Amino acid sequence: MVKCDICKEIIETTFLNKIKGTYIKVNKKQKAACNVCQSKHSKEEILNKLK
Repeated sequence: MVKCDICKEIIETTFLNKIKGTYIKVNKKQKAACNVCQSKHSKEEILNKLK
């Protein structure tokens, strides 16, 4: 189970255990973002929230 680092909700996974979202590198660490947060916010807003 992976939680979104923006909204703190659990991200759904596919049958191959891949998340329905993406990983974003911030300061050499991977942060998870769900599809809902990706559709609501622009790329710049997501990066600012993950800092």
